[in-house]
Amino acid sequence: MPVWLREHSWRQTLTAVYLSLPLRGARATPANIFCSERYLKVSIPPFLFEAILYAPIDDTNSTAKIGNGNIFFTLYKKEPAMWDSLTLANAGKEKLQYLRENAVLKAQEKAKEETEAKKITKQEHKKYALEATMKLEEAERKRIEDLKEKERQKVAEELELWKNQQKDADRYKSIQKKGELHHEIEPLKERKNEKMNKTKIPNEGTSKIGLKSTKGCCGSCNIFSQNLKEEQLPAPRAPATVKVNFTPRVFPTALRESRVAEEEEWLHKQAEARRRINSDLSELEDLKEEEKNPDWLKDKGNKMFAMGNYLGAVNAYNLAVRLNDKLPLLYLNRAACHLKLRNLHKAIEDSSKALELLTPPVPDNENARVKAHVRRGTAFCQLELYTEGLQDYEAALKIDPKNKNIEKDAEKIRHLVQETLQSS
Repeated sequence: MPVWLREHSWRQTLTAVYLSLPLRGARATPANIFCSERYLKVSIPPFLFEAILYAPIDDTNSTAKIGNGNIFFTLYKKEPAMWDSLTLANAGKEKLQYLRENAVLKAQEKAKEETEAKKITKQEHKKYALEATMKLEEAERKRIEDLKEKERQKVAEELELWKNQQKDADRYKSIQKKGELHHEIEPLKERKNEKMNKTKIPNEGTSKIGLKSTKGCCGSCNIFSQNLKEEQLPAPRAPATVKVNFTPRVFPTALRESRVAEEEEWLHKQAEARRRINSDLSELEDLKEEEKNPDWLKDKGNKMFAMGNYLGAVNAYNLAVRLNDKLPLLYLNRAACHLKLRNLHKAIEDSSKALELLTPPVPDNENARVKAHVRRGTAFCQLELYTEGLQDYEAALKIDPKNKNIEKDAEKIRHLVQETLQSS
């Protein structure tokens, strides 16, 4: 037989009901709690607590917090009103049974709808990812086709230019050959004229003069023919190897494709990290070059945190902090890991250090400052230092007043502070 938990305390406002249920030494988990619009049940064998609520509640936003041997329920009313009692009075067994079964059926239907919605959302995400991938591939294919077309046009233009050059060279050679033939024909005509002069004028003096002139002419003809033999096309160039040397670069990309400002910033960080390593981190000499980069270590810690490896993430952030202790995000992310590992004092220290580095307060670091205040406030509340935690949550609300989640958590902490003051 179950042992019914009868002892409980509750109070209400127009919009919410606050219920405190002692556990009598039992250990509860979220799986032991079931809540719907009108039905509330806590089953921790052998203890059992159930209540048919006086009016409907918003079971989606209502919360339950387990701690200090109690379960604290915050039940938000669907309609603002003051209840006469926590549970429905004068309800028969049949009505109670009907409400209980109806609550279970609604919870099952809701779980089924959520499962279907998640399935549909997952399919839509897959479809969107596939469409985005196809668009990227199509754009890449088009870019490659455009490059090929440009190269094809360039080669065609170069080929056409080469053909025109060959035609011009052939035309020049033909003109040169015609000029050579013209120069060879002229001395032949002169010889014929001299022979005709010899036959027409048999005078000795004139014949001697004619012979001399013919000899001179023949001599000049021989010299010209020798010059023609010597004036031929030059020999082709001797083959050789052309060596091209490029300026060495740290980055694999070409200078025209790089972003100089980012590269200089990266090199500056690398130099600073290398200086720190050479000064006081001699045990890290065996690490690779990228493992000595604080940004690379931060990304590695973020991946480990997402996988649930909080100790590995803390180690990555520790090494990054030793390399560069001026990055506030390293302390902020390490504080989140310490919260998961229940290292609450270290979480408070890292959040405080992040807030020190996030100065001056500007719009660009608002999100980081809100996270730092919330994480430090959460650590304070888990240490039951509700007053300090409330101060951090109120500071986060000043930075981001539209954040409903922080506002709800701050309201809960205010009630805990009031309960602490009343009990003291």
